Amino acid sequence: MSGSSTIEAAMASRASPAKAPAAETRAAQVPAQTGAKVIGDVILDVKNISLSFGGVKALTDISFDVREHEIRAIIGPNGAGKSSMLNCINGVYTPQQGTITFKGKTFSNMDSYQVASMGIARTFQNLALFKGMSVIDNIMTGRNLRIKSNIFLQALRIGPAEREEIRHREFVEHIIDFLEIQAFRKTAVGQLPYGLQKRVDLGRALAMEPQVLLLDEPMAGMNLEEKQDMSRFVLDINDEFGTTVVLIEHDMGVVMDISDRVVVLDYGKKIGDGTPEEVRNNPDVISAYLGTSH
Repeated sequence: MSGSSTIEAAMASRASPAKAPAAETRAAQVPAQTGAKVIGDVILDVKNISLSFGGVKALTDISFDVREHEIRAIIGPNGAGKSSMLNCINGVYTPQQGTITFKGKTFSNMDSYQVASMGIARTFQNLALFKGMSVIDNIMTGRNLRIKSNIFLQALRIGPAEREEIRHREFVEHIIDFLEIQAFRKTAVGQLPYGLQKRVDLGRALAMEPQVLLLDEPMAGMNLEEKQDMSRFVLDINDEFGTTVVLIEHDMGVVMDISDRVVVLDYGKKIGDGTPEEVRNNPDVISAYLGTSH
């Protein structure tokens, strides 16, 4: 599913469900009209990625794929290379070896703008919001790639530029409704609690209408209720919009509940890959988390 009409339709038809705990089964989270979840073909293929900073190896020969419409988790202890992996995917870092294929196009050297233009959006572990700007204006920045009017017409807000801005603001209002932050739409982001700032960060990424959404620890620093809310939003984004999600998360309960497949990194190497149940019972993963080998 892609295109603003699909997303807007899903947002407009979405009722505000009761807050459900992350531990509920996915079947209970999926709207009845969507039916069973269908995982598609490989949309993102990471092959033999190696990344070094001087003499420090951050990633060594990492390979995994991501299938369309799935939630793919990347887990591992601190320093395992998880964020470095996302930085390679969205063009922040250029790996010394390996390739990344997105929608059949292989690239080894792409910048963040090109990656975003192709349909990959990203949230960050450390919030990078404009704290003095309102919620709606922060989320509007995610529409920049979609704006066609030149900067002169945008500044004057005349003719087609004004009509275009109205359309983009309407789209952003749908996102605000979806994330249940209507009451804060004109509030400066810096005045919001941390959990709500995380929602704004998610909203800005959604405003790009991505086909693949990279989430770097979206629940870090949250309390239990905030984690439940964020888990519900991630499931809804995946189920209702058909957006493929690549998720880094330290809360193993969340990962095991909402992920379709999990890849495990440790000291920059892949030590496990499979379903949550397979990863849970992998002795190498158990050893890495318990610190019984290295």
